[in-house]
Amino acid sequence: MNVIWRSCICRLRQGKVPHRCQSGVHPVAPLGSRILTDPAKVFEHNMWDHMQWSKEEEDAARKKVEENSATRVAPEEQVKFESDANKYWDIFYQTHKNKFFKNRNWLLREFPEILPVNQNTKEKVGESSWDQVGSSISRTQGTETHCQESFVSPEPGSRGRSAPDPDLEEYSKGPGKTEPFPGSNATFRILESHESYSEAQCSAFIHDVCDDGLAYPFPDGILDVVLLVFVLSSIHPDRMQAVAHRLSRLLKPGGMLLFRDHGRYDNAQLRFKKGRCLSENFYVRGDGTRAYFFTKGEIRRMFCEAGLHEKQNLVDHRLQVNRKKQVQMHRVWIQGKFQKPSPWTPQSGN
Repeated sequence: MNVIWRSCICRLRQGKVPHRCQSGVHPVAPLGSRILTDPAKVFEHNMWDHMQWSKEEEDAARKKVEENSATRVAPEEQVKFESDANKYWDIFYQTHKNKFFKNRNWLLREFPEILPVNQNTKEKVGESSWDQVGSSISRTQGTETHCQESFVSPEPGSRGRSAPDPDLEEYSKGPGKTEPFPGSNATFRILESHESYSEAQCSAFIHDVCDDGLAYPFPDGILDVVLLVFVLSSIHPDRMQAVAHRLSRLLKPGGMLLFRDHGRYDNAQLRFKKGRCLSENFYVRGDGTRAYFFTKGEIRRMFCEAGLHEKQNLVDHRLQVNRKKQVQMHRVWIQGKFQKPSPWTPQSGN
């Protein structure tokens, strides 16, 4: 089972990432501030932010999940979907190419930790400046997958060189560890993806995130950010904790893991038919790809057990509207920020 992961280790700034946007509260306007105050105007926009469910709506969603998970996929079929997971995602991308996933314009608003920082003022650089320096993170495609790509990026305009990272001095001088690796000259590294791949700035590699014995092309403890967006949900639940532990080891002290994925009772979960459930809250789509639907508690336990401190953990409720068909759909995502402990990291983010 191959999991190809998009990664990007960007040399964008000196220093650490310990204290940027780590509140447990939802940002004021992550995608805008469309708050539905008058139900009669629900079809005036395609999406409404910060929706609160009534008890009746939540009960109806729970009942729907109980119904569509009552009949499970046969054990022999489940084995096939696990062993052939990479094949199903390969077919998915051959079919949809880059036309399935929309540009993630929300990424910088929700995760400002990936923005470059002016080294003189230590202030975050705006989105327009980010675009001018190459926009190696801002819009990702295809991360809601089991199979993805990976790459490592140095600072734009640096021609692949900068001052050595002090965090790597011990690694470089260690016995048998003198070989350079992708991003070894970088001072800010992000494991994620972008469509504008350039060999001058990035190093792509294929990696199975479920194979803990498979070494990454760079050492542990060097990443500033791991951006885990719609990745974990496509992995079998029994493998998720090991993946969280492995990714935690990649982070340097003070580094951040930024998470966003499917939330429990999302409309996508409610739409599954009977016979598509693999296990509790884990489903297989008609094309053979799979999806899990998380709760805040599950995410907290998983990443805290992996040695990370919770800095943000929230449920993002939105109301998506089809104005032509006059249909309303509740969308639910889980979003979290978890930090590798360090001497300057608070012991609790709650």
